[in-house]
Amino acid sequence: MRGLSVAAALFLLPAMAQAKDTLSVGMVLEPPHLDVTAGAAAAIREVTYANLYEGLTRIDEKGEIRPGLAESWTVSEDGKAYTFKLRAGVLFHDGTPFDCDVVKFSYGRAAAADSVNAQKPLFAAIAKTECPDARTAVVMLSQPTASFLFNMGWADASMISPKSAATNKINPVGTGPFKFKNWAKGDRVELVRNPDYWGEKAKLSAVTFRFIADPTAATAAMLAGDVDAFPQFPAPEALDQFKADKRFTVNVGSTAGKIVMALNESRKPFDDVRVRRALAYAIDRKQYIDGILSGFGQPIGSHYMPGDLGYVDLVGAYPYDPAKARALLAEAGIKPGFTMTITTPPPGYARKGGEVIAALLEQVGITVKLAPMEWAQWLDIVFKQYNYDATLIAHVEPRDLGIYARDSYYFNYKNPEYRAIYDKYLAATDPAAQIALLGQLQRKLSDDEANVFISTLPKIGVWNARLRGMWGNLPVPSNDVTAAHWAE
Repeated sequence: MRGLSVAAALFLLPAMAQAKDTLSVGMVLEPPHLDVTAGAAAAIREVTYANLYEGLTRIDEKGEIRPGLAESWTVSEDGKAYTFKLRAGVLFHDGTPFDCDVVKFSYGRAAAADSVNAQKPLFAAIAKTECPDARTAVVMLSQPTASFLFNMGWADASMISPKSAATNKINPVGTGPFKFKNWAKGDRVELVRNPDYWGEKAKLSAVTFRFIADPTAATAAMLAGDVDAFPQFPAPEALDQFKADKRFTVNVGSTAGKIVMALNESRKPFDDVRVRRALAYAIDRKQYIDGILSGFGQPIGSHYMPGDLGYVDLVGAYPYDPAKARALLAEAGIKPGFTMTITTPPPGYARKGGEVIAALLEQVGITVKLAPMEWAQWLDIVFKQYNYDATLIAHVEPRDLGIYARDSYYFNYKNPEYRAIYDKYLAATDPAAQIALLGQLQRKLSDDEANVFISTLPKIGVWNARLRGMWGNLPVPSNDVTAAHWAE
């Protein structure tokens, strides 16, 4: 401090002790673009949900429905009319006012014949949106839909300005507490605080999402302080090291993710239920969970999460039984040496998990070729073109039994009986009837073994011990940092 007066030194102290108000967040996958209403990749939502884009409702950390851009709503007695009271004074990041016309445009765009919304069926029941005034939106449904308010809290139902809709993939414009600043492809996306946000302002002035796919590099980045938080940490085997280091908080919570080996049922022999059941018997879920998820996942027996409304425990339907798997394969005419390809995207549950699955299938006479793919390649070849045998993937959307009722989806499961049950579920308004139908749906998927259901995807988070406001659970895909802040 030589050369400075006492007064000057005291003057510098506040600046030197200024609290940190920026955040660097690590992510495994880079989003293919940033329009949350035009792509299925969870990475889009992990950057943008709640941070940039908002819907009429939102899903909180507990998976509960909360008011979003609608401050309140009422539902007609027949369950077909939802009247939303919209918040006043809301502006998009480019200054465009939010009003009922925006609601009408957003829902109409999502449901349109040329819509590229990854969850277009969520909007199928919307017959029309009426605007009695700028702050009132009346959404009319063609039939009661039990999950409508929850569905409208998905990122895919975000409100989109007509002015920016065409360019949101590269320059996203929403109403959220953060605004888009920059995207350095292959490295990071930068957000800054929105000073004109309608609600409580973000405590952070800026957030950077950095893309680090390699688990070893992710561990090194956290230890070096290059990133402050990794909400979905890709190296569970390193957790003991972080638990022993007082600089870090380790959080193990839940997600809506279901890890499955998806099968292309338009290809033989995966159209044969005996083959699908054989694959299920051939996989030791405990070995997979212990070896790949460090024991943090839970086995699943259908496409549904323990703890969700109407969950049915079907884990025991296909216990690990290689002998039964071989018998079913023989019954289906599959001879030892049959070869299949498992396509694996970058996450460890898939890339490393593929090696475990391949070894298990070898034990029942199936030769497995592993085909690693980068995320953009997987989205194109597997998800869009349906050009694959099998793939390991985590479906992270909540309560998404509806994907098995679609006319077209990448695993090509088509069962009229399942579709009929799902339609009854959508139309049901009695809670007991809804739960009963949810049980029927889960049992039907298990009986058909529509995919090989393996494990829940745990939320393993590691972040700086001084960081507060991060989500402990992940009921929807999101790295919601709207409440994140640094402790004094």
